Amino acid sequence: MSISSVAEDTAVAAAEQTHVSAILERAQQLGRALALDFAGAVPPLDAWALVKAGAAKLVDVRTVEERSYVGSVPGSLHVIWATGISQNRNPRFVRELDTKVRKDDVVLLLCRSAKRSADAAAAATRAGFQHVYNVLEGFEGDLDERRQRGRLGGWRSYDLPWEQD
Repeated sequence: MSISSVAEDTAVAAAEQTHVSAILERAQQLGRALALDFAGAVPPLDAWALVKAGAAKLVDVRTVEERSYVGSVPGSLHVIWATGISQNRNPRFVRELDTKVRKDDVVLLLCRSAKRSADAAAAATRAGFQHVYNVLEGFEGDLDERRQRGRLGGWRSYDLPWEQD
């Protein structure tokens, strides 16, 4: 490897780290502005940039059925926050999360519309996870004027990687 290629690699790594730091700082600022009781909130495009850079772990907190029928992010981890029509909270959520990520990892939580993942982020933070962020808009986004998801924000609407069974 030549000296110039090492210098290029170092410059690229430094630029990537600066980008990661900027994303996390914006997410933390938003968290403070919204008075969140967890580290912060990131839009889907920023979440993907963090995952792609290897700077964060993406954890999908939706049900098995949602991931299977609606879709999921390839390579994402899975820890269910709540189950069933009545959305009964998974009493093992924190223990299961602890088996998938370390308490000092940057963790991005994703659900359908960013509501359950916000609750899960608060619970994880109370349990000692230090850098937990909610992915804004969720996987499917908000309801549109026809009360349908998938067209108004959300992971899928940005053409980010996802797959379906």
